[in-house]
Amino acid sequence: MLKRSALETLMGLVVLTAATIFAMLVYQASNIKSANGYLIHAEFGTTGGLSVGDEVRLSGIKVGQIVGQSLDPVTYAARIDMRIEDAVKLPSDTSARITAASLLGGNFLELLPGADDDLMPEGTVIYDTRDPVSLSDLLGKIVFQGNDS
Repeated sequence: MLKRSALETLMGLVVLTAATIFAMLVYQASNIKSANGYLIHAEFGTTGGLSVGDEVRLSGIKVGQIVGQSLDPVTYAARIDMRIEDAVKLPSDTSARITAASLLGGNFLELLPGADDDLMPEGTVIYDTRDPVSLSDLLGKIVFQGNDS
């Protein structure tokens, strides 16, 4: 009876150790960072499934994170709040678009820097934005365009 109890205890410790190592590996691979940096905003007609915690990228490199979403009560535009790393200084004519991360889903916000010498201060709202392209809208246009002839 004592041998079996010791074996069960040993196996339990092995399982707990493996679970802890797995959790640490997942945390490291997810590249989770706290949302530090300066806050800027962008207004879109639709968020296209973008959510809090999604990445903000510049030239394909993560430079920030979505930290909030709200609806403008006057224009009914979707306002996206994001934190950009302090080391990344954006020109004041920067534009933004929502892009699909892959065909399987998931979106990110892509910043497209302009050529202005003035830099974007904290709290700036980007109005030069492009809404995400909806695959179902594109398919609908193709289907209904084919019936015109």
